[in-house]
Amino acid sequence: MNTQKGQRDKLEKYLNVNQEMEVVMNIAGGAVYDFSCFGLDAQGKLSDDAYMVFYNQPQSPNREVRYQAAGTGAQFFVNLNQLPEKIQKLAFTVSIDGAGNMGMIGNHVVQIRQNNQTILELALSGADFQQETAIISMEVYKKDVWRFSMTASGFNGGLGDLLRNYGGEEAEEPAVAQSAPAQSVMWQSSPMQSMISQGSPMQPVVSQSSPMQSMISQGSSMQPTILQPTQAQSVTKISLEKKLEQGAPKLVSLAKPLKVELEKRNLLDCVARVALVLDISGSMSQRYKNGTVQEIVNKTLPLAVQFDDDGELDFWYYGTTCRKMPSVNMQNYESAVPADWKQLMRTLGGSNNEVLVMEDIMREYKGSRLPIYVLFITDGGVSRAGAIKKILKKASTEPVFWQFVGVGGSNYGVLEKLDTMEGRYVDNANFFALDDFKKVSNPDLYGRLLNEFPQWLKEIRSKGMIS
Repeated sequence: MNTQKGQRDKLEKYLNVNQEMEVVMNIAGGAVYDFSCFGLDAQGKLSDDAYMVFYNQPQSPNREVRYQAAGTGAQFFVNLNQLPEKIQKLAFTVSIDGAGNMGMIGNHVVQIRQNNQTILELALSGADFQQETAIISMEVYKKDVWRFSMTASGFNGGLGDLLRNYGGEEAEEPAVAQSAPAQSVMWQSSPMQSMISQGSPMQPVVSQSSPMQSMISQGSSMQPTILQPTQAQSVTKISLEKKLEQGAPKLVSLAKPLKVELEKRNLLDCVARVALVLDISGSMSQRYKNGTVQEIVNKTLPLAVQFDDDGELDFWYYGTTCRKMPSVNMQNYESAVPADWKQLMRTLGGSNNEVLVMEDIMREYKGSRLPIYVLFITDGGVSRAGAIKKILKKASTEPVFWQFVGVGGSNYGVLEKLDTMEGRYVDNANFFALDDFKKVSNPDLYGRLLNEFPQWLKEIRSKGMIS
């Protein structure tokens, strides 16, 4: 299957995640390219440098990931089912050693293979990049199940920016030995320093300097420190504004008002999945025509970019029936509302069945150890109060928060009585109605969307419902 830049999906749809797979990476270009696999924790950080696999550290501690040079690229052998629980993501990267940038390449091909067959392939060219000197080609990550993301984005600052993205830092260049101007003096240390030629523990070893060696932090002359993120030295999270500038510049104006509301509620470091549920029943037609629904997508996406390390928004439409759509991200958000939305409306049916889509959402997130924020949009006509209450009561033992929003409709029924609903393990739902979603100010909107979420988070943490 040929994939596209930004595409994400469950890996198990295409191969057996319990068998070894191969990730093959090749570049045609005029520079020297270094291929690496970063094993990252749940926060997207390289908390254990033994899980950085590349040419000078060709395997992880238990051979779960192994590196092998292959022609103009590299081949990684990956056993997902053998990775320790602390490794939640594998990021496959390319950095340029020396001059040049990714906009100058002829092509870059990434393949996932199994049983000698190519299962998934991403083909890129220099036109897909500009001045980047290090890129994340693809990520394989765990969200309840193993998934892949054809990320294909990068950093103009090369390996240093790549490292900072993962919680480390680029060390200063080591002192140059006078007798060998083109060489650098380093000290042998931990397994991370397997990049350095072997020598005695007390004796400096001379090796060729390259950007790869800048991953070794500077410590004393006899004990270099291993890269660990610190409050003073590392970047723990790329700012929302920076992410939007790079991926969705039309939405940059939303970053500041959202950040203000997040700071008020101590949510800047919150990690959660975000889902958007959109009513596509017949009575919503005018809101699709006048752009209200697309505006809802636009203003919800920054929440997902902030809360979710992958920046993706899980997405459902519902009418008489429901459908889970491809995830929305910074590359495809402008097409989340299809041009032929009337056909989708006819396909899903003209009435609204909240119960059906709520049940589908609970199946999707059952057993999650991450908090889930569900933004549920409807214009009213809500019925089946007993069934909705039953779902919310059952869902209260799962880490799923339901934020219902009415958009210029009526007859919201049971949703208007959520504050007095009894029989739940925790209060897991909130509702408010807007006359016109497009006219509400951004600070007011984000303040209302995040009003009850922090208290719910505090409660489920106290009850051990999330990791």
